[in-house]
Amino acid sequence: MGRFLAIDFGEKRVGLALSDPTKIIAKPFKSISYTSQDDLINKISLIIEEQNVEKIILGLPKGLKGQKTDQTNQVLEFYSLIKNKIDTPIFMEDERLSSVSAKKSLILQNIKTGYNKALIDETAAAIFLQLYLDRK
Repeated sequence: MGRFLAIDFGEKRVGLALSDPTKIIAKPFKSISYTSQDDLINKISLIIEEQNVEKIILGLPKGLKGQKTDQTNQVLEFYSLIKNKIDTPIFMEDERLSSVSAKKSLILQNIKTGYNKALIDETAAAIFLQLYLDRK
């Protein structure tokens, strides 16, 4: 059985989360930094192979009223690039407020978030992946 991989895209770093093989539970996986788009795609391709990923869920940031933002446009550009270089199906998931929810969740667990932005990114990816799994 394959897994689903969630990607919380950022300009310097992406947060990743994976589903369990039964596709019921999402959990933070890791954050990766990258030097170029090709570097990022190579790293994601390796994870897809190692983790037996059958579907990618890409977080789509929107404004609070659902409008496009600068970050939305960056994610859409990344989507255009990755869909031509990776054969794995890619689906978009609204990720509004996932980073805020991730930070609150970590604070409730007494985990300091000030210097741990990578943990926030991967936790945010797990949050919107879980929302996707719950709807399926």
